[in-house]
Amino acid sequence: MTHLYSDDHARALDAADPLRALRSQFLIPQHDGADQAYFVGNSLGLQPRGARAHVEEVLDKWAFDAVEGHFTGQAQWLSYHELVREPLARLVGAKPVEVVAMNTLTVNLHLMMVSFYRPTAQRPAILMEAGAFPSDRHAMASQVAFHGFDPATDLIELEPDEPNGTFSMAAIERAIAEHGPRLALVLWPGVQYRTGQAFDLKEIARLAHAQGAMCGFDLAHGVGNLDLALHDSDADFAVWCHYKYLNSGPGAVAGCFVHERHARSDRPRFAGWWGHNVDTRFRMGAEFVPTPGADGWQLSNPPILGLAPLRASLDLFDQVGMHAVRAKSLQITGYLESLIQQRLADTLQVVTPAEPERRGCQLSLRVNGGRERGRALFEYLASRGVLGDWREPDVIRISPAPLYNTYSDVLRFVRTVEDWRNAA
Repeated sequence: MTHLYSDDHARALDAADPLRALRSQFLIPQHDGADQAYFVGNSLGLQPRGARAHVEEVLDKWAFDAVEGHFTGQAQWLSYHELVREPLARLVGAKPVEVVAMNTLTVNLHLMMVSFYRPTAQRPAILMEAGAFPSDRHAMASQVAFHGFDPATDLIELEPDEPNGTFSMAAIERAIAEHGPRLALVLWPGVQYRTGQAFDLKEIARLAHAQGAMCGFDLAHGVGNLDLALHDSDADFAVWCHYKYLNSGPGAVAGCFVHERHARSDRPRFAGWWGHNVDTRFRMGAEFVPTPGADGWQLSNPPILGLAPLRASLDLFDQVGMHAVRAKSLQITGYLESLIQQRLADTLQVVTPAEPERRGCQLSLRVNGGRERGRALFEYLASRGVLGDWREPDVIRISPAPLYNTYSDVLRFVRTVEDWRNAA
C-alpha cells in the first residue's frame, strides 16, 4: 500500500485520468504563487474560463441592443433560460419539460411546497432528517406554521441511527411506515450536507408514495456530484443550487425539477407572469394559464447575467457526461479514503459512509481529539494553501471535484495533515 503515497503513483493516476484536460478550463486560486489544493466545490465551485465570455456576451448585447436584446440573436433574452434546459435535463436524468433554472434554492423549495405540501387535519406532517441544513428546516417549519399546524408535532425530524450520524435505509423505511397516515410530504436530501451521505432517491420516493405522501428532494449537494435519474426516481419535485458542483458563481440561479405527470397539473401554485403559457403570455390576459411543465412554476423573467455562467459549466459537463464524472469521483474519493486509512487513521475519522454508493465525492472528517484540535488543523491547512471547509460542530469537509481536482491535490492534503500532526 505504500506506493499509494508516492508522487509517481499520484502523477500516474493524473496522467491516466480521462478528465484531466478539463482542469485547464477552470481558474485555480493561487497561494504563494502556486495553485491551491481547492476542495470546496461542495460550497462554491471554481470559475470556468468560459463563464466570462458568456457574461460579456450579455453585457455587449445590453450595450449595443438594449431592450432589443430580448429578441435578437441565438442568445436572445426572451428565451435565454431555454439554452440551459436540455443540458440540465441530461445532467439530472430528466426530460427537458421537467426542469427549469430559476430563482434561488430556498425560493424554489417554498414554491414547490406551495404546490406539493397540501396538509389536512388528517395529514399535516412533513418528514425530514434531523440536522438538515438550517435553510431547509426554516422553510419547512414556516410552511407548517403558515398552514396553521404546529412544527413541534407536525415537522417530524428523523434522528440518525448509525454511529457517525448517518441514516440506514431501514430507519427511513420505518419512519415513513410509522408516520405514513399523517404524512403529507417526505422531503429529503440527495446528499446530507454535513456527513456527505447519499441516499436512494427512488426507494424513498416509492416508500413515500406507498403511504399516500408526496416526495421531494433537496439536491444542493447532489447535482453535478451524483449520477442522478430524477425522472425514473418518480420524485414529485426536486430543487438545487448551481453554485456548488455546477460552478456557476456565488448566488447563482438555482434549478427545479417537476415530474412530467404534473406537467399540466391544476395543483395550487404561486403564479407569476413568466410562468404563463408562452404562446399567450404577451396578450396580457388577466387569467393565469401555466406553461406546461416545470416552466409553469416560474414567476419573473430570469436574471440573464446570473444564468450566463451556468452555460459555461454545463458545456463542460456535456463534453464528458455524468457517468464519466461519477466514475472519476468514485476513484479519486476512494484514493483519498485509502490514504487516510493508511497514513492518518490516528488523526482523522471518516464520518461519510464507506460504501461508495452511499456517498458522493465529499468525505466529512472528524479530527481525533475534539473540536479545538479540528479547528487548528483546518486553519493550518488553509495557511498551507489546502482549502476545505468547516461545518459545526467538528467536521472538515474535503470534496475532490472530478472536473478540476487531481490525485496530486489529494496526496498534498494528506501530506499537509501529516506535517501538522508531526509538528504538534
